[in-house]
Amino acid sequence: MGTNNGLYALTEEHEAIRAAVRDIAEREIAPYAAEVDAESRYPIEAQKALTAAGFHATHIPEAYGGEGADAIATCIVIEEVARVDMSASLIPAVNKLGSMPVILSASEDLKQKVLAPIAAGEAMISYGLSEREAGSDAAAMKTRARLEGDSWVLNGTKAWITNSGVSEWYTVMAVTDPGKGANGISAFAVHRDDPGFAVGPKERKMGIKGSPTCELYFTDCTIPADRIIGAPGTGFKTALRTLDFTRPTIGAQAVGVAQGALDASVAYVKERRQFGKTVGEFQGVQFMLADMEMKIQAARHLVYVAAAAGEQGRSDVTRVSASAKAFASDVAMQVTTDAVQLFGGAGYTQDFPVERMMRDAKITQIYEGTNQVQRMVIARSLLR
Repeated sequence: MGTNNGLYALTEEHEAIRAAVRDIAEREIAPYAAEVDAESRYPIEAQKALTAAGFHATHIPEAYGGEGADAIATCIVIEEVARVDMSASLIPAVNKLGSMPVILSASEDLKQKVLAPIAAGEAMISYGLSEREAGSDAAAMKTRARLEGDSWVLNGTKAWITNSGVSEWYTVMAVTDPGKGANGISAFAVHRDDPGFAVGPKERKMGIKGSPTCELYFTDCTIPADRIIGAPGTGFKTALRTLDFTRPTIGAQAVGVAQGALDASVAYVKERRQFGKTVGEFQGVQFMLADMEMKIQAARHLVYVAAAAGEQGRSDVTRVSASAKAFASDVAMQVTTDAVQLFGGAGYTQDFPVERMMRDAKITQIYEGTNQVQRMVIARSLLR
């Protein structure tokens, strides 16, 4: 039997990307993670470090000045940043979320206008789908857009917008034909300098405190007519297609924060002594660590499969992306909770990173579609 090194493995390039991002994350992001969380401040050091290395938006095609990295590479970047600071991992993750509708559906002119500055690190982009009364039921949105001459005029409010305020561009979904339900929703590229656009105050959150989350307000917000993303009425379809490509990035965040918690736990139980031996010598503790490791490995591979499915245009991409997001985020919550337990009373204090990781992990079960919605998506796809 010959050895086939490419049998079932990441490429050497993927492993090189992981090593490069891990180095940046440990040197330039990890030292600020506790402070970013405690002060609820944007991780500007992380943004600068990721942008300098070209890791802030690796997914943007080369035609627009981007790296043109594949979806697994992008997941690896997000995973390695989340391992030290999940707030910072939202920089590459939300740049992908916000720009995917543009990549999938925008005109060539609009792609150049929006994607080039993001690729260059001069701008970031956020995604505006949710509203207070239209969360899981996103199609029930109330934000409206009407065509007036050569402008679209938007009115309404978006909620839970990640990295709002720091982003220059916003992909916004709005109703253009109220009689058509989901088929009456269109997508638009809004710039923060557009008249009638405003960002609300920051939400006070349980976790991911370094990533600002705010409402967006549109008060006769007027944008050029050519800023519509795709044809009128295709916005909701674009939003759903976008999630097929971005749910694996939430899975990657979940895998990263879980790995960070496991790494911290292993280091701690090797040092901490009770009853005359290290805590790591107790079999009860060893079995906890083993379960954490198994679940993380399973989640990581599922996330990469889901990322590849989007890249390959596989017909089961929606199901496998939903599976990866739900499974990995459930794993992250289990693993980070166990990590706090393994640290004992110390784990409940801010002297160690695991309490922050546990708080940060929780959101991965909620955003980009709650895990209850993911299970509906998976079941619907199986029963179709």
